Amino acid sequence: MTEYFEVHERDGAARIGELRLAESLTTPSLVERADRRSADGASGGRRETAVLADAGSLWPAERDVPEGDESKLTVLPHRAFPGGTADEVMESFAVDYPEVDYPNAVVVAPETADDYGADGYVLSGAQEFVGHGAGFRDAVVETRSAIPADSALLLPGVATPRNVATLVYAGVDLVDADRAVVAGTQGIYLTTEGRHYLDSLDELPCACPACRQSVSEFDREDCVEHNVNALRAELAVVRERVRAGRLRDYVEGQARHDQWLTAAFREFDQQWTYVEQRTPVVRDAELAATTEDSLRRVEIQRFADRVTSRYRNRFSNPLVLVPCSAKKPYSESQSHGQYHDAIQFRGHKVSMTSPIGVVPQELELTYPAQHYDSAVTGRWSAEEKEFVARVLRRYLERNDYPRVIAHVPDEGYRDVCERVEAALDLDFEYTVEDHPTTTESLANLSSALSDELKYGKRERQHNTVRAIADYQFGERAGDDLFESITMQSRYPKLRVHDDDGEQLAAMVPQYGVLSLTLAGARRWVDSDAPTKRVEIDAFAPHGSVLAPGVVDADEDVRVGDEVVVEGPKAFAVGRASMTGPEMSESTRGIAVSVRHVEEK
Repeated sequence: MTEYFEVHERDGAARIGELRLAESLTTPSLVERADRRSADGASGGRRETAVLADAGSLWPAERDVPEGDESKLTVLPHRAFPGGTADEVMESFAVDYPEVDYPNAVVVAPETADDYGADGYVLSGAQEFVGHGAGFRDAVVETRSAIPADSALLLPGVATPRNVATLVYAGVDLVDADRAVVAGTQGIYLTTEGRHYLDSLDELPCACPACRQSVSEFDREDCVEHNVNALRAELAVVRERVRAGRLRDYVEGQARHDQWLTAAFREFDQQWTYVEQRTPVVRDAELAATTEDSLRRVEIQRFADRVTSRYRNRFSNPLVLVPCSAKKPYSESQSHGQYHDAIQFRGHKVSMTSPIGVVPQELELTYPAQHYDSAVTGRWSAEEKEFVARVLRRYLERNDYPRVIAHVPDEGYRDVCERVEAALDLDFEYTVEDHPTTTESLANLSSALSDELKYGKRERQHNTVRAIADYQFGERAGDDLFESITMQSRYPKLRVHDDDGEQLAAMVPQYGVLSLTLAGARRWVDSDAPTKRVEIDAFAPHGSVLAPGVVDADEDVRVGDEVVVEGPKAFAVGRASMTGPEMSESTRGIAVSVRHVEEK
């Protein structure tokens, strides 16, 4: 059982954790073996990371289990296996790790990883797969999937300032400075973008204490100190990115400095189950979509999938396709204000955008539709066109409209529309001349809708909350949960009530999702919509449910999901702070932030 490590924040597979030693260490972090430190310290004289105590390998000799203490993470006596070792050999020489009552770590290979009750797991053979995209992915995914969710993963001997962001993005919590130290002794100066030989540097591109001298005076001992400083500084940057929920944005740029790093995070994009399970469904952080790799992000793929498999259009008016805007939400932009004046609730507005695909007007606040920002050049790549066309086609195959009006410019948007028009044998009506906001174009749009009836405020509000429910809870959830309702307040702070006036839900503007009351949660449980449940022990939670109190949780629960909490003494509703599997496995941390609770 994990006793000395706790995860506090999550950003995909990356986490902010706490290694609870005598002096707590915030992870992801640098850890060093206390017996390897020089008198003046290999990291600029700072001793706070000398917390790793290695009890040694069992290959040369038998070793006693150390007494250990709470100031160190003690690696228990172990046997490491090189890559390619036969399964029968690893099984024959497997270590029976003892239970100890101090912070401890065990050494595992991907094939031998399991729950040994340790606080940390040291992955052997890291030097063999770090540098190979698919090998790195397989090793980390296999190991992380086998060890407890609330334990720390340590990759020794591989971290550099250039690769550590990708290591953390993959799910690594702890690294050492060995590779950085060795590089320094060889006269190799490490930075976040690469490596440089000392004799090739005309100046020192760093302002750390070791580099505050002329390049002519800078020696290999200084280079060791700089390399460790640079690694530590990069880890600080990474921690801040994780806290902000924006590590992926950083990695997309940082990984460009090395081909294998780019390959590695692309490999993780293909590992859908591992990455999707760990990616929150909502968050406040801006999503920077600046490369074509952004199209493969979980947040982008998840939104496109839900729009084309869960969402259902409830308006009988024509579809009006319009371009997105730089300002989010779209309706607050000047261009969309002009489109609105021309449409006047006579058409159903759906925005086309790269990298998200299509955004129905009811979901313009729903994460990540109002949270992304992309590089606007006026030109779409072939991959962007293919993706948006695929999403639009799936959307139109699912939703019937009496007419399709494409109020889009020529570049990119028009190409996509024409592809889908031909593929589905539809006739789109094009209304743009030169630019969507010219007087002539807007007049064409208004004229195209001149014979259409307007839909009213009530219909618009009801369709909005039902569409959000479809997206959030599952196909047809909007009708199952909110068939007969009344609305209070104004968009985007809509409150949903039943016919007797009891509140069922409220719209959360910053995420574009619904927050349920106890009455809404009961209606959810009684409906045909799939319910996400967390089973707890015999207590009534107040404020939050901690992981030790969770008996079981649905596997499809994701961070940010609305969940129903049930136990012998309570019925509650709240938002998940962990994934379902993590709730079931973890022995520490907040599992659910409870909003409303009723004691039984």
